Amino acid sequence: MTEPFGQKLKTLRKRKNMSQKEFAKFFGLAESTISMYERDERRPDFDLLNKFADYFEVSTDYLLGRTDSSTITQQEKDEDAFQAFINDPELGVWYKELPQSGEEELRKLRTIWEMINGQQK
Repeated sequence: MTEPFGQKLKTLRKRKNMSQKEFAKFFGLAESTISMYERDERRPDFDLLNKFADYFEVSTDYLLGRTDSSTITQQEKDEDAFQAFINDPELGVWYKELPQSGEEELRKLRTIWEMINGQQK
């Protein structure tokens, strides 16, 4: 059975050799908030959950108990980076000018993105 969120958070925090106080300060939270998270008396909002996942280099699915695997695959990292790229408001004008014909244009955009990131072989 999957550990509850609070236990996972506590285990990950301890792996980083951080006290609740240090961890709370790092994220700009009260120590009591971390304590309540670890006792499963409160839940973080989506933004904070994502920050925790990024900090510990685990998936939000792992933190939420949807999977027992704490590792993020390279494919998941690449997909997350690509989604951040296409949703970047500063780039919106550039890529949104592509015709709305769908998958082919998205494939072309992904190829460009891979070249920008040095992933093209």
